[in-house]
Amino acid sequence: MAKAIKDTDYLVISARVKALEMGLITRERMEQILDARTGEEAVKLLQEWGYPQLDPERPEAMDAAFSAAREDMLADLTEGTPDPRYIDLFKIKYDFHNAKVLLKAESMGVTASRMLMDMGRVPAADLAEAVRERQTEDLPQILAAAISEAREVLETTRDPQLADIVLDRWCYRDMADLAEETGSAFLQGYVAAQIDAVNLRTAVRTLRMGKGIDFLCGALLEGGTFSPEAVEKAATAGGAGLRDLCGATRFQAAAEAGAGALNGGSLTEFEKLCDDAVGDYLAGAQAIPFGEAPLVGYLAARETEYTNLRILLLGRAAGIDPAVIRTRLRKSYV
Repeated sequence: MAKAIKDTDYLVISARVKALEMGLITRERMEQILDARTGEEAVKLLQEWGYPQLDPERPEAMDAAFSAAREDMLADLTEGTPDPRYIDLFKIKYDFHNAKVLLKAESMGVTASRMLMDMGRVPAADLAEAVRERQTEDLPQILAAAISEAREVLETTRDPQLADIVLDRWCYRDMADLAEETGSAFLQGYVAAQIDAVNLRTAVRTLRMGKGIDFLCGALLEGGTFSPEAVEKAATAGGAGLRDLCGATRFQAAAEAGAGALNGGSLTEFEKLCDDAVGDYLAGAQAIPFGEAPLVGYLAARETEYTNLRILLLGRAAGIDPAVIRTRLRKSYV
């Protein structure tokens, strides 16, 4: 068993993270972006706050800029982090995103390069070669097993959605295993909250599409606060069951919105509230003076920030009413 991390090992990085939090885009700053008279003025504001020039008229270029900012941030914090596994946890999802892209491209006989994101533990080019050559022995063990199983499912069923379910299951298992290895209760709780959000989304989407409980059972993930069996049982009772399941938990508002979505309400609001529930868990890190929690909270806050800025800039460029854009923004960390 790995040695548990001591809070005092993080005194220096915690102090640095607290300083970096001052540079996060606050709700007030997001309002300034919404109120900017032109797109150019909105982009200029972000440059004043440390972002590179962003062009919402060219979404791919803007996404590349966000990716570069994310990569620089992770590389910068890696240098001062006693245990790099805390950084790795935020890279895992990109490995699995790339695996999804590569397997689908292989199945369809198309090129995947434009969809790859070079922000995982494994360089995108190396992963592409491993998948192409079917030589995955040098990849992280769980990622290799995931690719093998997902490829078999895709070749057998020709259903990319089923392959994605396989990869998602392995992805969150990878994250949960890594969190457990660190010995951090806070990190384990963060992963569990993400799994709860995924399972709640899966339940609502499955019911809305009329796919049935058998499909849901195969798609739910292990490792959340709510067991797959509990989510499945709740889903059989529809929106009322999901409300009862979440009760007075941080997912109560999301479950209410999910019940509404099952009756023709907004999926967008439901998705936002699922993310906000995870954010509520992370907000607890702000009360912790040092340790790994402030680092995890900051890393997740920056992920939310990128999501919000993309919603803001693309929404403005599309001429969406600011009031509508505002409803789509995730709860900010600061």
